[in-house]
Amino acid sequence: QVQLVESGGGLVQAGGSLRLSCAASGRTFSSYRMGWFRQAPGKERDFVAAINWSGGSTIYAVSVKGRFTISRDNAKNTVYLQMNSLKPEDTAVYYCAADRKVTFGPGYEYWGQGTQVTVSS
Repeated sequence: QVQLVESGGGLVQAGGSLRLSCAASGRTFSSYRMGWFRQAPGKERDFVAAINWSGGSTIYAVSVKGRFTISRDNAKNTVYLQMNSLKPEDTAVYYCAADRKVTFGPGYEYWGQGTQVTVSS
């Protein structure tokens, strides 16, 4: 069982930056692939970024590529999402997710409760 707790959300002006953190419980964090997703009001939850167990491989949604960076610190059981050049359309609840599958793809086993990110124009 893995518990995930996101933090770092808030209100920021367009063009600004935020760094989200996701702290994971458990001693096997380093064996999990990790992902960030977001859900805007009235919309489905969308994939944002993912990172493999070692941090050596990452993938991004087209809408955030070049602006967002996912990283992880296995010693701290934490995954991060650095968000730069934020736009109003980035406004959403951001969720952290974990899964034991080695390859990237859909289907995450564990989810956090989410943290709100609001970008004002």
